[in-house]
Amino acid sequence: MAHHALASQESYNPNHLLDILLGKMQLKNDAALSRMLEVAPPVISKIRHHRLPVGASLLIRMHEVTGMSIRDLRDLMGDRRTKYRLSDAQGRPKPTEEKAAAPADPSATPGNYAH
Repeated sequence: MAHHALASQESYNPNHLLDILLGKMQLKNDAALSRMLEVAPPVISKIRHHRLPVGASLLIRMHEVTGMSIRDLRDLMGDRRTKYRLSDAQGRPKPTEEKAAAPADPSATPGNYAH
């Protein structure tokens, strides 16, 4: 079973955050929470079982729905990091495929007739 890096922090407990959201929004279960957050129910399950981290988009959705600050939401799940690092792949230009060589003489292209 793969665990994400944040799960190795002793203080990290996304269940606490999810339980607080259930209480704050007066929801009965995780299925209702998934509907409120507009995510599939397995997402909540994977977060509860530490197989998926609470991602930025979900954290923003939690903020929009509850009005709680991002900092407060992160504190509730025990995320005490103060710096964030983007993955190496983010921000890099995509490798480009070699483009087909363009004809050197524009008049040589089909449909381009000199009058």
